[in-house]
Amino acid sequence: MSVRTTVTGAVALVTLDRPERHNAIDLATAAELGALWRRLRQDDSVRVIVLTGAGEQAFCTGIDRSAEVPQPSGPCALDDPLLTVGPKAADLWKPVIAAVNGMACGGAFYLLGEAEFVIAAENAVFFDPHTSYGMVSAYEAMELVQLLPWGEAARTALLGTAERISAQRAYQLGLVTELAATPAGARQAALRTAADLARHPPGAVQGTVRALWAARETARAHARALAPQLIRLGSAPPEEQAALFAARRREHRLR
Repeated sequence: MSVRTTVTGAVALVTLDRPERHNAIDLATAAELGALWRRLRQDDSVRVIVLTGAGEQAFCTGIDRSAEVPQPSGPCALDDPLLTVGPKAADLWKPVIAAVNGMACGGAFYLLGEAEFVIAAENAVFFDPHTSYGMVSAYEAMELVQLLPWGEAARTALLGTAERISAQRAYQLGLVTELAATPAGARQAALRTAADLARHPPGAVQGTVRALWAARETARAHARALAPQLIRLGSAPPEEQAALFAARRREHRLR
């Protein structure tokens, strides 16, 4: 299993457990996450969820590049396994707090975009590598626009691997709501906050989560309807993407 779940009281700690792959999501992990959210939706003993990544190097680096995802031949359709990895895709309206350690990039924004808020360790960095590898950042960019001011979202989506947002800068921008010195400290802060939240009546909490999402989901749904065509039209062929990835530069600015 590549996703670990530990329940303490009314709080579930969900850990992406592929540290050797920077907690990247392969097809099996995507299926595990979807099934887990559906189970937690039915478990009345769990009121709040903390989502984190194993180890200290990464929270999640998106889709595992070794994953093979067969695609339909039509130009208007796209099969994206990450569309079902978030809790809202499973109609789960219990609050989710993300505890971010190390790298959070690319497809990690599918998860961060469906969390209520983020607590991060000081070693956390945020970036979106898509354009550097000849890929359209569509779903990720749409989440970034919800999480960051417009200019910062555009800068992050467009600059690819050239720069990363530091935890301190993410805190200044509102992407992160609380900083901790270490990954363990971020997880503890998230669990402490989740325990406070779990003491509130669950109906009021879940209704408030749903109200918050009602304010943003119409624009998000309309934008997502365009994503498959944009990805099909703008992305380089897979072999060119692979070549760009193999030749990628390691240097980057940290803001």
